Amino acid sequence: MNLLLYAIFLLILVLLYFLLKSLEQNLVITIICSLIIIQIVLTPKLCIDSALLGANLFINRVFPSLFPFLVVTSIMMDYNGVHIYSKFFGKILCKPLRLPLSCTFVLIVSMLCGYPLGAKYACELYEQEVIDYKTCERLVNIASNASPLFVIGAVGTSMLKNSNIGYLLLISNYISCFIMALIITQKDIHKKNSLNGLRTVPSKNIGNIIKNSIENSIKTCLSIGGFVILFSVLTNIIKNNLFFNIIIEKITNLLSIDKNILEGFILGLIEITNGCYLISTTSKSMYIKAIIISFFLGFSGLSIISQVYSFTYKHNLSLKKYTIRKVLQGFICSTITLILYRISLPKIAIQTSNIKTNTNLWSSLLITCIIILIIPFLFNKLKKLFYTS
Repeated sequence: MNLLLYAIFLLILVLLYFLLKSLEQNLVITIICSLIIIQIVLTPKLCIDSALLGANLFINRVFPSLFPFLVVTSIMMDYNGVHIYSKFFGKILCKPLRLPLSCTFVLIVSMLCGYPLGAKYACELYEQEVIDYKTCERLVNIASNASPLFVIGAVGTSMLKNSNIGYLLLISNYISCFIMALIITQKDIHKKNSLNGLRTVPSKNIGNIIKNSIENSIKTCLSIGGFVILFSVLTNIIKNNLFFNIIIEKITNLLSIDKNILEGFILGLIEITNGCYLISTTSKSMYIKAIIISFFLGFSGLSIISQVYSFTYKHNLSLKKYTIRKVLQGFICSTITLILYRISLPKIAIQTSNIKTNTNLWSSLLITCIIILIIPFLFNKLKKLFYTS
């Protein structure tokens, strides 16, 4: 009897999928928004509390760290900071990734602050005609990683109670970006992508530069804040929806999966912070938690993808292609975490409340990272050699 119910339920889902696929996009979006409005009317307190939670997260965590950084980087770009960074760090960062030297600034910003700022500054370089369309499309995927503060502080130290795991996840995330740079190939790099192609910015009034930087930074922050609040409401609506809980219950009984893991994974695909927190509170081993959270960090979640798309849509960069590549990066990131965790398993469980750093742990991690980085590079070289021959 249970199998018959599951079969009927699965059939309904398949029919619903094909029905929605056959409908016009406007009609589908209207139906989804109407359902959300009904949910808001039926549960106003839940939606208000969720919005306040998202607003609190944005005001207390996101805005204070993001706004000053945006202002300073905007001023730096107005004073040709891209050229200066490219001159000093371009060969070290860009040549292994097969990117033009002018992408150095975007890579550094992405490594320090994470998504979606890598996409924002990649699009700005394209708007200034410093890089071409193909390079911009490739750079958006490469300069797409979680910030060190979020991975080490929020996820490792606060959620998982082990900063060693935070460092391991961060290393995996960086390596996955490097591997994506090898996977996403670009045959031709035009001359304007070289360091000489960067434009020299004429002298400007410092007052106007600061004013424009503040205005642009406020606009960017408010846009990101809107996404944070919206997805905070959506994730809490889904989490507390009766139909969603019934589906989770049926799937866990059918596949014998931990309910909290499945719920955390689905919500993590929508919004990364909430997903990481739910996975961290499960009773599963640290090994399983690290692999799942690592996938979230590589994939980034629909909330971050929407924020990236808010910068890239006006340049007709494919959202579908970007999302598929982020899914691939999520799997790569999880695989790297699995390898690094297995190698450092005897050491990684040690809590890092003391000041001393475990030398054996980090030396083994360093050696493993070098091996992981060299293998795809050699494979890519051999593939080129075979192709040319």
